Amino acid sequence: MNAAPQPHRTRTREMTLADLDRVVAIEAQAYSFPWSHGNFLDSLAAGYLAEVFLDPRDEVIGYYVAMSGVDEMHLLNITISPAQQGRGHGRALLDHIVARARGCGALSLWLEVRESNLRARTLYDRYGFVQVGVRRAYYPAGHGTREDAAVMSLALTNAGRKGRNDGLD
Repeated sequence: MNAAPQPHRTRTREMTLADLDRVVAIEAQAYSFPWSHGNFLDSLAAGYLAEVFLDPRDEVIGYYVAMSGVDEMHLLNITISPAQQGRGHGRALLDHIVARARGCGALSLWLEVRESNLRARTLYDRYGFVQVGVRRAYYPAGHGTREDAAVMSLALTNAGRKGRNDGLD
């Protein structure tokens, strides 16, 4: 029997300085070009919306950082620990972010995602995000090269309704 944590038994709370070592460790596990400790520190100092995603044992298994704007929210970073991926946590965290964005009065949620990150792009597409543009050479890709980012947007009036039982993550 698999005793893996279920998304409905998770919770979020505000990210604090005490969380940064764990957050940076997850970031390094998840990405070839991770955000630095300084990137997270700057985001907290700027007052961005930043929360950690906790399992039932209160262990950090994910997080996000978002910036509010006029009638919109921009999701700067959303990450689930690679060891916890594939269990519905990505969708659960997106549900939480959408609720927070609506609570801030946002009408849309924006993000960039590497064009090569097919797993995330599929999740966003099934959630209802639509690609609205491309940022050329947005991400570092190694050996001095850069990778394009797909710019995606979600109208919050329809958020999370598309593909509700897709079982992707």
